[in-house]
Amino acid sequence: MKANRFFSRRSFLGKSTLCLGGVLLPLRFAQQLPAEGLAPFKPKISAHIWVYASAFPPNWDATPVLERVFSDLHAAGLDGVELMEAVLRHDDAVEHLSRLAKQYNLPVTGASYSAAMWDAGKHAEILADVTLVVKRLGQLNAKTLGISVGDAGRPKTESELDAQAQLLRKIQTICGDSGVVANLHNHTYEVGNGMHDLKGTLARIPDFKLGPDLNWLIRAGVDPIWFIKTYGHQMVYMHLRDQYQDGTWTEYLGQGATDFPGIAKAIKDIDFKGRAAIELAFPQNFVPKYPLAKDWKRSRGYLTTVFGW
Repeated sequence: MKANRFFSRRSFLGKSTLCLGGVLLPLRFAQQLPAEGLAPFKPKISAHIWVYASAFPPNWDATPVLERVFSDLHAAGLDGVELMEAVLRHDDAVEHLSRLAKQYNLPVTGASYSAAMWDAGKHAEILADVTLVVKRLGQLNAKTLGISVGDAGRPKTESELDAQAQLLRKIQTICGDSGVVANLHNHTYEVGNGMHDLKGTLARIPDFKLGPDLNWLIRAGVDPIWFIKTYGHQMVYMHLRDQYQDGTWTEYLGQGATDFPGIAKAIKDIDFKGRAAIELAFPQNFVPKYPLAKDWKRSRGYLTTVFGW
């Protein structure tokens, strides 16, 4: 796979805005601040496979390069692999992934899942699909399903939010039956517009677990430290990604201006006991300076330095 084939799915999601204020630090401060006094709890750190899947539009099915995925992440010292749902739709997915997990001593820890859950007309189709995906996650002993509820391209109506919540409740039950924890994974559309979408969901199902992507919070204008302090009691997962002051994504964690030391303190303050994933995302036509295995390893090492993980 050529490096310049990696690009951002967010160009397909659209409407991403940049907030370059209080949640970003000057680069010299964001690099390596010590994890002094941080809690001894160390969550399992997975890697979300987007940076590989980005080479396979429009369905983002990274199945052809799964051997490379497991090899890179094993070499980097990651604790697990977070898939995208397309990989799990293949009839031999469980057999294939089980073999790779055993070969590289690297478990599948979960998957992300996205669908237009606000559209009641698609509920039967989505339920059949998510049932298949979650069953296979359970067979792999995976623990999380990060759910994106779909972008309507505008603020959703009250009836659409009602439909969305009804479907999420059903998915929550399906996940529970397979030992998987369903959690809401945000892009920008869920948390933009004064968090209209996310607040609408939580008003209807306030106990639903959260798995925020902290970088998408920043890009939607939401301070991730505020979010952690406000919603941390129901966070079970989170995605970590870095960006420069101008909003361009970095090659690995620790290069950019994100206030990871402040985020680490907030995570400690809420006594976070969930899981986390590094998600790398490269700008379109970006050519990485290092092999991906090194980018993962540098990112993993940065979490040890700053978070104590």
